Amino acid sequence: MGNRKRNVRVELRVTEQERQQIAERMAQAGIVNTNAYLIKMAIDGYVVRLDLSELREMVSLLRRCSNNINQIAKRTNETGQHYEAAIKDVQQQLDELWEGVRGIMTELAQVQ
Repeated sequence: MGNRKRNVRVELRVTEQERQQIAERMAQAGIVNTNAYLIKMAIDGYVVRLDLSELREMVSLLRRCSNNINQIAKRTNETGQHYEAAIKDVQQQLDELWEGVRGIMTELAQVQ
């Protein structure tokens, strides 16, 4: 090992599933040398760490808004007075917002 350029050994243990994923990513990148791939990923690869605090706040606001709509509906049912068009409009907007949140969450869940 004295004449080698890389003379420090680093050992890595993985599960069979993780090894398969590494092989798949190597194939996608067109790389056949596992050692070269792992060195390249260890040095130049990146880890994605997402700050989801704003998304969490959005979900919290949506929940509060949904609760408010339910309270409006309850009071409307109790008093007999209602603003059906306004309620439907708000519900439609909330449905669209929730769909957007679900889409974002689905995409984030797929980030590896």
